[in-house]
Amino acid sequence: MAVLFISDLHLDAGDTRSVRRFTDFIERDAQSAEQLYILGDLFEAWIGDDDDDPRLAPIVAALARLTRSGVACAVMHGNRDFLLGGRFCAETGCTLLGDYARVDMFGRPLLLTHGDLLCTDDTRYLTLRVELRNPAWQHDFLAKSLAERRKIAADLRQMSATEIAAKSDDIMDVNQSTVERTMREHGVSLLLHGHTHRPAIHDFVLDGRPGQRIVLGAWHETASIVRWTASGFSLDTVA
Repeated sequence: MAVLFISDLHLDAGDTRSVRRFTDFIERDAQSAEQLYILGDLFEAWIGDDDDDPRLAPIVAALARLTRSGVACAVMHGNRDFLLGGRFCAETGCTLLGDYARVDMFGRPLLLTHGDLLCTDDTRYLTLRVELRNPAWQHDFLAKSLAERRKIAADLRQMSATEIAAKSDDIMDVNQSTVERTMREHGVSLLLHGHTHRPAIHDFVLDGRPGQRIVLGAWHETASIVRWTASGFSLDTVA
């Protein structure tokens, strides 16, 4: 059986096509897997576990069916859905991971992360990240009405789009020195992340030995999936 990894689905309540692509993946691929890891940005925006938009229900229900069937599912925060919390986990049966998770992949240690913390050249984003992850900011935000939160989330998305348009590609990609330092700190030669929307397998030398960084793509038009079995992994694109 395979362990599956996905990231950056950016599911939006108003985009029925992307929601259907995800629910089909859960029923078609994930149900036959040993485990599923979602490495951040499952949602385009998550304004709190109390969001009552009924169009989100199929996503939560699909994950709940998956975990009830015996397939373990772990979720990471991304830069768009960092407010996923305990209620979401209780309703879906998912486990919430921290910013970094070191897992054993058939005898090989693998480090998982969303990927935004590796983009250390993007100092404006990292400054905003600190503010948005502050418990006081989150407490104040979650105390607002759902309507207010939706407006703030829309404003943040617009600001993000404006910022991205003004930045160079290099700034928004990972910093290789940060990648290598992070891998040393966690004692791994394998790293898997998303965030940059640049699916690829990068080979390099880490302290005199082979290192590898695997990058998941976004799900805007097709699905990007890493499948890992005892014989190795593949980075696949599925229509």
